[in-house]
Order: sequence, then C-alpha cells, then structure tokens
Amino acid sequence: MTIGEALVELGVEPGTLSVEERARLDRDGFLVLPGILDSATVEAMNAVLDALVVAEGDDAGKEVHQEAGTNRLSNLVDKSEIFDVCYTHPRVLAGISRVLAGDLKLSSLNYRAALPGQGLQGLHCDWSGAVSPGDYHVCNSIWLLDDFTEDNGATRVVPGTQDCGRTPQESLADPSAPHPDEVLLLAPAGTVVVFNSHAWHGGTLNRTDRPRRALHSYFCRRSDVQQLDQQAHLGAATRNRLDAARRMVLDVSPPD
Repeated sequence: MTIGEALVELGVEPGTLSVEERARLDRDGFLVLPGILDSATVEAMNAVLDALVVAEGDDAGKEVHQEAGTNRLSNLVDKSEIFDVCYTHPRVLAGISRVLAGDLKLSSLNYRAALPGQGLQGLHCDWSGAVSPGDYHVCNSIWLLDDFTEDNGATRVVPGTQDCGRTPQESLADPSAPHPDEVLLLAPAGTVVVFNSHAWHGGTLNRTDRPRRALHSYFCRRSDVQQLDQQAHLGAATRNRLDAARRMVLDVSPPD
C-alpha cells in the first residue's frame, strides 16, 4: 500500500476540502475546521488525558518534550484508541496532504495544556530554518479540547509567513512580543486547526484560572525523521489493532 492509497481508504477525496478551503490554507498557512469532534468525544478525551497526566506524573511528556508551565503528554497513539481520529480524520488529512503534497506520515501526537499564568511562547516555526515557498516539510493540527479565547492562551499565527523565506528569530527583535499581523485562533472546543508549521506561530499567555487544553497531531514528509519514532514506541496491542492504512500513516510495519 502507498500513502496515496491509504489516504483514499481513510476517506480523503479530491473534494474533501472545498476549493475555497484549499485556497485559504495555501494563502494564510492555516485552516479552521469546525465541529470535527462532538462534545461527548471532547469530554471523553479530556477524561483520558487528565488520568494520564496524574498517572505519569513527573515523567509526563518525556518521550518527546517537557515544557515548564504546561501539562504535556506524548506517544498518545499507543495510550488509547480514542486518539486514532487525530491521525485518520479525512478532512484533517486532506489539509495535511495539501501542505505536504501527499507525502506525509505522522511525526508525533502530543498533548499540551497551558496552565494558569503560563503558556507564552515566542513566535517560531517547527523546522530548523527557513524554506522556499512550497518546499514544506512539516504540518501540524491543533485539536481544541477547550474553547480557545482571547484570555486562555490561544495559539497565534502570522498569516502568510510560511512563504516569507525567514524565521522569526532572523526577523524579530523579540519573538515573544505581539506581532502586528498575528491572528489568534479563537474557536470552540471540537474545532481542529490545520496549519503549515513553517508559518510563524506560538502559544499566548493563559490569563484564566483553568488549563487550556489541546492535542497536536503533527506530520512530516515520509523521508524526514519523526519527532517520535512510532515503530519503536508502539506496543504489540496497538500494532495488532491497526489496519494497513493506519500503519502507513504512522509508518510502522505489520505486526509479527
């Protein structure tokens, strides 16, 4: 099976995204997809994630990254099948495929909750340097598990910067400062935002008294190194329940 065949099997078709949606993603570097998760699924995911944060304690997130001021979890493909939708939903995959020209695999599936009074990130790209327009290596999707508001640490993106040929560190005196062209991704829980990870983006400060929760389903080209080696981290039970299309997206071999 090829990745193209896997995408078709998972429901990705030429019309899965509208012409307008594809143009918006190309132009702005991000696309808001409302209503991907219903409220019951959001609640169930949050319950699983809350339990994992408690169970993993100080080790939470260490497979990929730990960040002060946040609750982090990693390797979520292996921790509950409730998260399978995050790398198989056809509208999300269609957006990822649009950015990466059909050449994709899951790089990592992580959780990030910005804690009260925390969460501010400098504007950054999820790649080591600037790229030429169209030469994209990474694309992310944010799965909103709380409403993203102006106060609770919503992600900000500077539209069009995926094609500017520069990184924020090369261009800005203070990447943590507000940018005059930044857009806050404000949307209700259950929304997914696909964004070209070469666009300048970052979390903002959570000024509320509650964590702001989200999943990051992050993809790269098939020739690039995954942020988390799925083959090395998936247990036998997970490998055994995956069909060929899911294994192709994850870039893992069939079970023995």
